[in-house]
Amino acid sequence: MTGYPDHRRDGMRTGRDRARFTLPVIVACFMLAASGGMQVACSAVRHGAPMGRHGGRGGMRRPPVMTHVPAHWRQQGLASWYGTGRQLGHATASGEMFDPGALTAAHRQLPLGSRIMVHSRRTGRSVVVRINDRGPYHGARIIDLSLEAARQLGMLGMGTTLVDLRPMRDDEEEVASMPR
Repeated sequence: MTGYPDHRRDGMRTGRDRARFTLPVIVACFMLAASGGMQVACSAVRHGAPMGRHGGRGGMRRPPVMTHVPAHWRQQGLASWYGTGRQLGHATASGEMFDPGALTAAHRQLPLGSRIMVHSRRTGRSVVVRINDRGPYHGARIIDLSLEAARQLGMLGMGTTLVDLRPMRDDEEEVASMPR
């Protein structure tokens, strides 16, 4: 111990240490408030948006929406279904009201209005759905099916199942298939 009054004694901070810390924090707060950055930070906190390094919304990056579906496009992954409860009476991303009895689905990238053949690897059944919503944003799921589409695929009791997706051509017939 040197005996200088601004040195720490037994792990205690002196008044000068607190002043050295407090003054820059107060100045930074005034600068942030004067620049308008405080409003951005507060609104992001109010809306639950994570802040990025440069003040923008951070968090999960969503892939861009496709403008058209190439004929050779295919996707495999996990499908889930939705439609009992909070979705009823709400508008989908396409603007139409959600109908659990329709053969519709939500996909993150496919253009709204696209017709997609969904084939369940577990049950062997297939169904053609129309993309009218965005999602799913939970885990590694690739598509959310309506209640009726999930029923026709035989996945209601499972919740999720592995599926193959492929685009439908305009001249292909829309029928659900049963396993042989």
